[in-house]
Amino acid sequence: MGKSWLPLLAFLVLWKIVPNEAAITVGGGVGIGIGNGGGVVGGGGVWIGGGIGNSQTPPSGPWVSKLSAAYTALQAWKSAITDDPLGILKTWVGSDVCAYKGLFCAMDSDSETFVAAIDLNHANLQGILVGELSVLTDVSIIHLNSNQFSGTVPDTFRGLSSLQELDLSNNHLSGSFPRVTLYIPNLVYLDLRFNSFSGPIPQDLFNKGLDAIFLNNNQFEGEIPQNLGSSPASVINLANNKFSGNIPASFGFASSKLKEILLLNNQLTGCIPQGVGVFSEMQVLDVSHNSLMGHLPDTISCLTDIEVLNLAHNQLSGELPDLVCSLRNLINLTAAYNFFSGFSQECSKLFIGNAGLDLSLNCIPGRDMQRPQPECSVIPGSGLSCLRIPAAQPLVCGALLGNLEANLTSSSPP
Repeated sequence: MGKSWLPLLAFLVLWKIVPNEAAITVGGGVGIGIGNGGGVVGGGGVWIGGGIGNSQTPPSGPWVSKLSAAYTALQAWKSAITDDPLGILKTWVGSDVCAYKGLFCAMDSDSETFVAAIDLNHANLQGILVGELSVLTDVSIIHLNSNQFSGTVPDTFRGLSSLQELDLSNNHLSGSFPRVTLYIPNLVYLDLRFNSFSGPIPQDLFNKGLDAIFLNNNQFEGEIPQNLGSSPASVINLANNKFSGNIPASFGFASSKLKEILLLNNQLTGCIPQGVGVFSEMQVLDVSHNSLMGHLPDTISCLTDIEVLNLAHNQLSGELPDLVCSLRNLINLTAAYNFFSGFSQECSKLFIGNAGLDLSLNCIPGRDMQRPQPECSVIPGSGLSCLRIPAAQPLVCGALLGNLEANLTSSSPP
């Protein structure tokens, strides 16, 4: 998963805004897979950029206003960058911004040239983001992964009306969650991982039409908003933060498109909610290194596409059931460092088949590498009451959502 779809999306973004009869060739710096050497999209292409060696002749024609505004904004940003160890900004000279390294231009249906993408990944630039960049209202992609930008995300970024991908990962940005990202109307990919953002995350994040949400390796804290399952995203990564409280009980009720969710290394407590089984397309579920308790919900058996299931380093108990170990696509099941008391025949087959089953440091009689017996005499969370649907054998996964909603409603206070 991850970013495997980004080059295709980048290509489609530019294809969408350029008609066949006015096709383009994109040139310039670090490279995001747009264009193919000297090739063109469609036929009869027009050269619009292309590296350091281009002429610095100022642009002319009806599109001068957009490029002139871009020039002013980019020079303001250049002035706010204090270190450029790779010398990328040495190319940011003159008014032909389409020749700047890391900049990509395109032409719209009115033959107007504009900045379509910024890709400065791994440039190691040091400085801040400036509000003037908001004039780039046609930019679809901003990739600034692996730099040393600090400060906050300017509120003016809400003016980036065409932006679809914003990657600010692996920088030194700080402050509260940048709410301005929620007001960028066409954003579908948000990557804030490996920064120093802190505080709670807003509920509106999961109401926005994002396909990928990466918030891992920050200092976010507080409870995960109750509408987590409402997000249409296919990937959500909240790992390595300081989130506390329960995984929302309504998790899974509003969406079934989620393919990967990573909640590892937080401070989550309570049960794994029954709603997890609604995500029939789930491929990766990692809730390891938390303080989750209770038995596994039977609805995990509905995760027919699951490949990686990591439950390690929690306080889960009971027996690992056939329903879980019989999942046909399961490649890795990690349940180490819990309080499981046994495992079923199907789990034995999984173990024998060397499919990546780790049950070490549990409380399973007769197995090696288990907890000392005194640790197993008191099971954490033995009195924990988790929402469970009435035991129906066999579990009908297709009817799961309705059953869960009915039980949640009946158990809610009046």
